[in-house]
Amino acid sequence: MGAMGAAAGAWLARPMMSLARAVPAGRVAVGTCREYGPEVTGTLARMFDQLGGLEGLVRGKTVAVKLNLTGIATDRLGYLPAEITHWVHPQVVGATVQLLGQAGAARIRLLESPMVTTEPLEEFMLQANWEPRDFESAAPRVEFENTNYLGYGKAYSRFWVPDGGLMFKGYDLNHSYEDCDVFVSLAKLKEHVTAGVTLSMKNCFGITPCTIYGDDAPVDEPSLAPRGGRGPFHEGNRLPAKSAPPPVNAQAPKDPGYSVPRVVADLVAARPVHLAVIDGIHSMAGGEGPWCDHVRHVQPGLLVAGTNCVATDAVCTALMGFDPMADRGTPPFETCDSTLRLAEQLGVGTRDLSRIEVLGTPIAAARFNFRQS
Repeated sequence: MGAMGAAAGAWLARPMMSLARAVPAGRVAVGTCREYGPEVTGTLARMFDQLGGLEGLVRGKTVAVKLNLTGIATDRLGYLPAEITHWVHPQVVGATVQLLGQAGAARIRLLESPMVTTEPLEEFMLQANWEPRDFESAAPRVEFENTNYLGYGKAYSRFWVPDGGLMFKGYDLNHSYEDCDVFVSLAKLKEHVTAGVTLSMKNCFGITPCTIYGDDAPVDEPSLAPRGGRGPFHEGNRLPAKSAPPPVNAQAPKDPGYSVPRVVADLVAARPVHLAVIDGIHSMAGGEGPWCDHVRHVQPGLLVAGTNCVATDAVCTALMGFDPMADRGTPPFETCDSTLRLAEQLGVGTRDLSRIEVLGTPIAAARFNFRQS
C-alpha cells in the first residue's frame, strides 16, 4: 500500500470505529418500464403504493425535490438528449410531481445547482428544451430554485453532520434544503468515475453551492457568481469559504476517491433523504456524463424507489450487476471508497440486501449488467 493509501486507511479506521452503529433496514420498490410514456406515472404510482403510499409522508407539507441535471444544458452523448443518458427524464419528474400533488403536498420545490450559473432553474431547463410549465401544471403549487447560491433566500442554512462528520463538520446550503418537511432525491441510474455509482446519495453532492464550495469561491465569504467545479471536494486544492464549517482533518488525503464518497455520506447524514426515486429507463454506462471516456447509452428499463437512500442505492447497485457489499478495489469501486459503506457506518441505512425488503420486480428478474451490456 502506498503512502496515500496507508494514510487513508489510518484515517478511516479511527472515526469509523466510533461512528459505526445499528442502521435501519429499508423497503425498496422495483418496477419495469421500457419507455418514457404515460406508463411512467402508473408504474411509479404502483411502486409508491407498495412502499405504503405517499399521503402519510407529504400531505399538507412542503416537499423539496433535488433533480439530477448534472453538467451544462448542451452536454450530449452524440445526438441523444441529456435526459436519455445522464439527466433524470422530464417524464419521471412530471410523474413524480403529479403523484406528490395528488397525495396532498402543499408545495413542491424543484431544486438543482446547475454548473457555473446563478440563472433561474427554469431558464436552465429551457436551454435543454424542457418546458417548466409542464411541471407547474402537474400539481397545485410548484416552485423552482437554483440552489447553487442564495437563490430566493437571505442566508445559507447550516447542516451539521452527526458525530462530527467524515470530511467536514457541517455544510452551508441553500435555504430550500431546510425550508421543507420532506426531501426527495430524484436521480439517474448511472456509474460514476469518482464515486463508483451515482444514485440517490451521490445526487445530493449537488446540493452544495459553488458560491462556497466552488473552485473560484472567495476565501472569506460566498460569491455571487460561482464558477468551476467543487475543488474542495474533488482535488482538495483549496478550502471552502471561511464562512463555512472547517474540515474534520486538514491533513486528510487529497485523493478524490477518498474525499468525494465521504462528502456524500456526510451530506445524506446531515440532510436526510425521505424518498429516493431512481430513473433507470434509459441511462448511460461507463460514467456519469458524456464528458467521461468510453461511455455508452444503455436501456435498463427500470424505475426504483425507496424510503431509505442507502437501501435504495444498494438495490440499484445490485440491479446494475454489482455487489453492494463491495469496497475499494472491487467493481464498481475500483478507485474509490464505497459511499454505501460510509453512509451505512454513519447510521444512515443498510446496504445488506438480506435486511432490505424488495417489493415489485425481484432483483434477479430485473438485473441489467452495466459492464456487460
